[in-house]
Amino acid sequence: MPPYQPSEDWQFQIPTAGSKKLPPAARYVESLTHQGYSFEAAIADLVDNSIDAGARNVVVSFLRDDDRLVSLLVVDDGAGMDDSALDTAMTVGGQREYGDGALGHFGAGLKAASLSHADSLTVVSRTKRSASAGRRWLTARAQADFSCDIVDPRYCQNLVDRYDGVIGWHGTIVRWDSVRAFDTITAGQADRYLNDAVEKLETHLGLYLHRFLARDDFNIDIVVEDVRTKDELDHRGVEPVDPFGYRVPGRAGYPRPFTAPVEGVGDVTLNAHIWPPKSPLVSYRGIGSLAERQGFYIYRHDRLVQAGGWNSTRSPEGHLSLARIAVDLPSTPNEVFSLTVKKDGVTVTPAFGRGLEKATDGLGSSFGTFIQDAQTTYREAARRVTEPQRKAVLPAGRGLDPRLKRTLRDELPELEDEDPITFRWTHLAPDLFFQLDRDSREVLLNKEYRPAFNGGRRGGLNDAPVVKSMLYLMVNEIFQKRQVRAVHTDNVALWNNVLVTAARCELAR
Repeated sequence: MPPYQPSEDWQFQIPTAGSKKLPPAARYVESLTHQGYSFEAAIADLVDNSIDAGARNVVVSFLRDDDRLVSLLVVDDGAGMDDSALDTAMTVGGQREYGDGALGHFGAGLKAASLSHADSLTVVSRTKRSASAGRRWLTARAQADFSCDIVDPRYCQNLVDRYDGVIGWHGTIVRWDSVRAFDTITAGQADRYLNDAVEKLETHLGLYLHRFLARDDFNIDIVVEDVRTKDELDHRGVEPVDPFGYRVPGRAGYPRPFTAPVEGVGDVTLNAHIWPPKSPLVSYRGIGSLAERQGFYIYRHDRLVQAGGWNSTRSPEGHLSLARIAVDLPSTPNEVFSLTVKKDGVTVTPAFGRGLEKATDGLGSSFGTFIQDAQTTYREAARRVTEPQRKAVLPAGRGLDPRLKRTLRDELPELEDEDPITFRWTHLAPDLFFQLDRDSREVLLNKEYRPAFNGGRRGGLNDAPVVKSMLYLMVNEIFQKRQVRAVHTDNVALWNNVLVTAARCELAR
């Protein structure tokens, strides 16, 4: 190498004098704990790994010991990992190959998502050809010297056996311990925390993975499990929340595809939708503020990675709350669209905005026509006579099928910051079909009459949806009252008499 010669001219190439390896300091692990992952986004990142592993079933399990939450597990029936693959997965900055349609992108999601919320991350896995194996990161140890623990193989097999209803010959369990949010729950608040956390997680997974959940071969369940008895205290199947799942479009001629010529990428299809005004559906109102949820819904390999926003091409406004556009990212790498590490947004270069200005539909109408149509639809609806408003209700809680709760939320506005109405079977006097516990907002159902609704099948947490939904509608107003009037007491007695007789008739058939 010739010696460096100073020059007064600008040097386009920077001269070097050799190289040296600078491995990351152990403190680099600390940076992984401050990535800004929300709880829901972190779990979604773990589910992405399950999908990449070919899982058909994923279970997110909150483990509860009396009034304490002790651990969280994500269990799947994917292909699993052997020792070598586990080492790669747990290596900070570990390199792995991603398939063409993989949801993984940077190789940091497992560690960053987990350590953002837990001080202990354990991964246990097995494949068809390898025995159960496991690795564990403790944040304190990792920060000191990058030490990763090898989990006892016997424990690995015991944990896999515990979840043999999900894992057959292969699968993976991600376990979080010392979850920081769990440690903040004060005495008596576990139920409230769980209801809120599970509700948010259910909506987030339902939204960002809705294309996968709409398929027949993929399921996500969220359960709350008693760590000692293994009983399921709550169980919800995650339903897809399609941000374009309206029944009738808000304007004739939509949805409509527009094609935007984007420099450096080529033609990008923009599927423009106009929601029907004043829609009560969860997929419109229940996924965040309308200002945040208007705009672009961007997908990468069918996984939603941005739910609303205009990417600096315009500002959000109330008159555009009905406007949503689905965009599938190009499959080939490019310099225009950049995915965030947390997979919760996309940054774009000005080339995208220039492409929007030139975008047209098949008839030659510009993308600006869609913007005007969305604004006009909103304004026309605002001028109409106010439609009948349904009375707000207390939310539906544990004991009701998730699909039923979704319909109730779609059809009825919910009172905010209120505890839900829950259902539980128990022993009651023979002349009572149900009893109301107003302090805990619980509807207690008589176990004696449970067989009348299960057709000989074993009862589950969310059984008897017809009778529970009817009771939910009937008693909602009573739970809202500060004082129960005589007419309400008489109604409860009437309903009990009729329902007991009906149940006895059904059992006698």
